[in-house]
Amino acid sequence: MPKRGYHHGNLRQALVEAALQLIEEKGPTGFTLSEAAKTAGVTPAAVYRHFAGREDLIAEAARQGYEIFADVMQFAYEKGQPSALAAFEATGRAYLAFARKYPGHYIAMFESGISINKTAELAAVAQRARDVMEKAATELSEHIPPEKRPPPAMFSAHIWAMSHGVVELFARNSPGTQSPFPPDSLLETGIGIYLRGLGLLDRDY
Repeated sequence: MPKRGYHHGNLRQALVEAALQLIEEKGPTGFTLSEAAKTAGVTPAAVYRHFAGREDLIAEAARQGYEIFADVMQFAYEKGQPSALAAFEATGRAYLAFARKYPGHYIAMFESGISINKTAELAAVAQRARDVMEKAATELSEHIPPEKRPPPAMFSAHIWAMSHGVVELFARNSPGTQSPFPPDSLLETGIGIYLRGLGLLDRDY
């Protein structure tokens, strides 16, 4: 990976990119602000002009990650239209694709211990990402008889949890684990079993 560095007039973003590089290499607690400053090519004192501490720096990396994530989810949802089933399945697969393409952001978002409520901006964009999947779930759930219909929030949470589990166990090379099947196939078949249980798999809406 080419070294990320400071570009005049964009110190804040250079520090975020340095943090992302270090998060990928060492994890969210494996680096110091001084290391982030060195990676960005500036003095440690320069960091404090933009961030109060490492948590604030990681929170900004997470916020930017959620911005990308929400856009990826929205794109997947729209690509699946006009089929509610295809749109819903696409949002699940988008989770896996995002984790694979943006590992530093993913770790900052989901593995750093930073609360999504740390800042109002972070909370808002995290909600935007969740809203896309819940919207897809709401549309698909309309095809389930009311007496068998789970709440859309639960519906989307099940798929989110399944996607997250596949990523954490099999798509991020957890020590000592090896996926018995490709992560994409695990997620697709898992979603299929779930949707079949709801009576949604044999028809395309």
